[in-house]
This record gives sequence, C-alpha cells and structure tokens, in this order.
Amino acid sequence: MQKGMHTDTERCVRAVRSKDARFDGWFFTAVVTTGIYCRPSCPVVPPKPENMRFHPSAAACQQAGFRACKRCRPDTSPGSPEWNQRADLVARAMRLIADGVVDREGVPGLAARLGYSTRQIERQLLAELGAGPLALARAQRAQAARLLIETTPLPMADIAFAAGFASIRTFNDTVREVYALAPTDLRTRAAPRGKPVASGTSRIPGIPADTAGALTLRLPFRAPLNPDNLFGHLAATAVPGVEEWRDGAYRRTLRLPYGHGIVSLTPQPDHIACRLTLSDLRDLTVAISRCRRMLDLDADPVAIDDQLRTDPLLAPLVDKAPGRRVPRTVDEAEFAVRAVLGQQVSTAAARTHAARLVTAHGEQVDDPEGGLTHLFPAPEALASVDPESLAMPRSRRTTFTTLVRQLADGDVRLGPDSDWPQTRARLLDLPGFGPWTVDVIAMRALGDPDAFLPTDLGIRRAAQELGLPSTPAALTARAAAWRPWRAYAVQYLWATDSHPINFLPV
Repeated sequence: MQKGMHTDTERCVRAVRSKDARFDGWFFTAVVTTGIYCRPSCPVVPPKPENMRFHPSAAACQQAGFRACKRCRPDTSPGSPEWNQRADLVARAMRLIADGVVDREGVPGLAARLGYSTRQIERQLLAELGAGPLALARAQRAQAARLLIETTPLPMADIAFAAGFASIRTFNDTVREVYALAPTDLRTRAAPRGKPVASGTSRIPGIPADTAGALTLRLPFRAPLNPDNLFGHLAATAVPGVEEWRDGAYRRTLRLPYGHGIVSLTPQPDHIACRLTLSDLRDLTVAISRCRRMLDLDADPVAIDDQLRTDPLLAPLVDKAPGRRVPRTVDEAEFAVRAVLGQQVSTAAARTHAARLVTAHGEQVDDPEGGLTHLFPAPEALASVDPESLAMPRSRRTTFTTLVRQLADGDVRLGPDSDWPQTRARLLDLPGFGPWTVDVIAMRALGDPDAFLPTDLGIRRAAQELGLPSTPAALTARAAAWRPWRAYAVQYLWATDSHPINFLPV
C-alpha cells in the first residue's frame, strides 16, 4: 500500500478478489460493463480483470462517468491514509478540501492558503488523484447530501445548501449522477432501515439544531483499532466544560466555520458511533472530517504495526494490543495552547489551568444532554488576557502570551495547510519552546506520524524497562528503524505505564 497504488493493476486485482477491507479508500474499482464503481471489499462477485479500471479517488471515478455502487457504498470508505502521513502540496490540499475550504473560499482560496497558483494546484491534484479540487469537493458534497437525505427529515432544498451546493438544480443533478437515484428515492430506500423519514420545515441559512436535530452517524475505520489509549488519552486530559466522558462516550464542543457544535463519540467493534448537534448544518462535512482526524481513523494500522514489529523489543507490545492510534485534536491552536499550559506540570494541573481560561474567556454553549458549557477560547480572545492573571511562572507566561499573539496574528499557522518543517522551525523560535513541546504539537496537532519524544519521561521510563536505550540520542538512533511511524511507537511505549491515559474509562 503506497502512493499511486491504483497504477499497480495486478495488486489491485488481488485485493478485489480477496475483498480485503484494508484497501478501502486506497483505490476504487470501476467496472466498465456495469458503469459503477466500488470499494475493494465490495461483497458482490468480482468482475473479470479485463473489465476493471482502477482510480485513486471517488471523484476520479465520477469524472470518468461511473456511479457509486448501491451495495458497498464506496463513498463511505475510510479516507486514504496518504493525506495524514504526508506533508507535501497534494496532501495539504486534500486536508484543506476535507475541511471545506473549496466550498467556502473556492479554488483561489485554496491556492492562496497553500501559496501556489490555481493552475499548479489543479495540475498536481489531477496527476495524482485523477480529479481537480472542484471535482474532489463535489464528491464530498455528494456524500454530505446523501448523509443528510438518509438521516434527517430536512427538506431537500435545505439539504442542498447545507451540503454546499449553490443551487437545488445542481444538487439534484449531482445526486442522480453519482448515485443513479433521485434524492427522494435515496430517502425512500433508507426509510426501511428505521422510521419513515418525514419532511421538515427548516430553512437555510443557519439551519438551527433545534429544528434539524442531532445526527447519528457511523464513522468507519480500518481494523484493528484499539480504543484504550485513544479514548483514554482524550478522557484523562479532558478540559472541564469543553470535554467530558459520559455514558461510555467522549463528548466535546466544536468551534466550526459557520457556528459551533457538540459531538459524542462512542467506540464500537466495527465503527465509531458519532452523534453530532450543529448550530448550522453547513458545518457537517467539516465536523466529520475533524472528528475523523482527532481519532486518527484513516490510519493504516496493518502497515504501521508490521513496521514496528520488526523491532523484537516492540513486537510483544504490538502483538498484545494492535491497532493503537495517535489521539489528535479538532483544533490545532487549542492543542498548542494546552501543550504550553501542560509544560512541566501534572495532567491534573494542566486541566485546571485550561479550565480557568475556558471559564473566563470561552464562549458559552447549551448542552441539554450533558455537562459541556463552553467552547475553548480562540487565540484572538486569549491574546487580550492579562499575563498577571495567569497562575504560572513568569517564563511560562511569556511563552503563553507570545504563542497566542502569534496564532492570532497568523504568524504561526497550525491548520491543515501548515508546512510541517516550517511550522516546527517557527515554533522552536518562540521563547519557552523546546523539542518536547514542538514534537508533541507536531504529533497531535499537525498530525505528523513520525514525530518522536525521546526526552519524554514516560518514554524514557518505558525504554529502560524494555531494554531499549534510555538516553535521548541513543533512543533516537534506535528509533530510526521505526520510521515513518515513530508517533505510533510512542503510543505503544506509553502503554507500558499505568497512567489513566492508557485505559478506556469505565
């Protein structure tokens, strides 16, 4: 499984014949005799190899005139792991498209964020994915539309605009082209799986949650997935008012482009159950994308674990609990602030510092289903905080105020468009930012799968216990064999401790 896998016809055919779900999202199979495209694990009888055509994206299949299979629903596949493990132009563009930038700002906005011309963006995306940014965003809108059609009682006109379409006509034409069904037919087909879907009365803009209701979704992932450290970490470090663990679910507030939301995420054996309440349904695709990224659901655990097993001292840890993910974030700036608050203090102290900021400077939200009260303060709000009000050493106050000012001014960019090496360099230039702080931000905010923490106390303790080199330089040299998955090795090493971050809350 590597970049350009769709060009390896023989390997793709073997994956389709074996119906291997690990390859879902890596490529798509278009069948010339039926005019449909499928995920590799489609349960139907595989077509003859001469009738298969392989594409790197659903958008490329749609561009070539194929429609989505009604049986395997390829539009609901996990995303390609490529966009989470790479930091080049195409990967950054894909992360921005998933975050809804093309729908909100158009292709010129996408290009401006990346610092390239629209022509260069078009050319590189077309070369690697078989579709340009507009086609990729269109495929994403079609998936959002299907989700709303099948899970909400909203009128079709509202769904069209909530999914990002500019007109109802474009919405109708796209749904028919992609799914070979009219929007009303999609809703009718979905109805037998639950209650009949009635018509709603909401109107765009700003479809309110009290009209649209909460959405219940299934977030797919590639197996295996070990939820212990993933949800354990999020729950153990949860900031009161912003995050909580309640009734077997991790819940938190979301700051989104058009409004705010509350998400509840519950681990299940074959998916993550997701319940979303949004103040504006135009934020649906962005909210889903950010939740998937936070839970690292598009990772390829088999490739990661196979690489880490090559080290005989790591192999028993991987075999004991395979499929560990890197717990990430829905808000990169928030995580960077929390990383500074957590420097050289306990987890409990870091939560206390963060909770004070939330109470004093966060925006209030209503949560009828739980105990969430605020959004985490934006950098602009934190930039006006009086440093003397912060209960921390003076040097860390300087670190905090410098960071939030740089984030507010845009001098430090941590979003999906960030260039990882440049961002690391900018952070290292800030006062109070050493390798540990920069690497933990790289691992959990930027999403660098190769970020490593050789100076972390928990890592050094685990290394000593396992017989690995315990000095940072020697451990870094040993960890070269774990690349490009050192961030996942960190999760396995941390798991040797009895810290609450390693256990699924009761």
